[in-house]
Amino acid sequence: MASRLSASNTHSMPARKLACSALRLVLFIMVQGCTSPGARVDQMAAEFDFKRELIQGTKFLHVVYRNDSGRKTGPLHIYLEGDGSPYLNRRWVSPDPTPRNPLMLRLMALDPGASVYLARPCYNGRATAPPCDSSLWTQARYSAEVVDSTVAVARRLLSQRQKQEFFLVGHSGGGTLAMLMAAQLPETRAVITLAGNLDTDAWTHYHRYEPLHSSLNPARRPPVDKDILQLHLVGENDDNIPPQMLQRATQTQWRARVGTVAGFDHSCCWQKLWPMVLEDTVQAAETGARTVRQWAHLIADMR
Repeated sequence: MASRLSASNTHSMPARKLACSALRLVLFIMVQGCTSPGARVDQMAAEFDFKRELIQGTKFLHVVYRNDSGRKTGPLHIYLEGDGSPYLNRRWVSPDPTPRNPLMLRLMALDPGASVYLARPCYNGRATAPPCDSSLWTQARYSAEVVDSTVAVARRLLSQRQKQEFFLVGHSGGGTLAMLMAAQLPETRAVITLAGNLDTDAWTHYHRYEPLHSSLNPARRPPVDKDILQLHLVGENDDNIPPQMLQRATQTQWRARVGTVAGFDHSCCWQKLWPMVLEDTVQAAETGARTVRQWAHLIADMR
């Protein structure tokens, strides 16, 4: 009897796990049908009084939120969000990768300058819009196709301004895109990454994820132009992007400042630091200074 029960359990366990996973997926889709992640981000953007637009990239339409309360002069600050929710778990791909807690939208609300939040292809409610498919938020999330389309939107945004200069700001996977975009945008004055994934091969290896074979890796590309100021910050308690990973990923970059922030992790507490970081970086880009006067005491190590 015991052996029969054991065999039965052995055969039924995978089926039960699969059924539970399927049930979670169905429940997820039902919940999203009521209030989609894209709709929630739209609502948050409206609460900040940001203007929503759709702008054509290459093959994709991108959602853009404009902070029209910012200054009309100076470089345009482009905010790039992290990867959001590409997977429900290690088995199931998410039907909508839109971030549930868009940190970059909150940081842009603290920006007194001219700024836009530039969403990736297929994000922010556009996961089912042709020619989107799930590879664009999984294996190909940093592919040339994604980068080129996002760069095309950035160029359209810049063409509407008198000051032909960018600041690119990215969190997590948004930092990956910021570095890849900067290589194609000579108008970039500065790149700021927060907990940036700047070596995707090292990141997948560290977490034992499947390699992103269809994506570009900033660490395997030539350094960005030496005239571009770079500031890369990571929290000392970040278990997604460990500080040592970021340090190694930026060793070949020109004019890069890299720091570990005491007490911070992957998502917390960048809003507290952001106004000071932004002000100092704007000043450094304008004057060529390399100081971090206002917040140097918060940095555990800096090079």
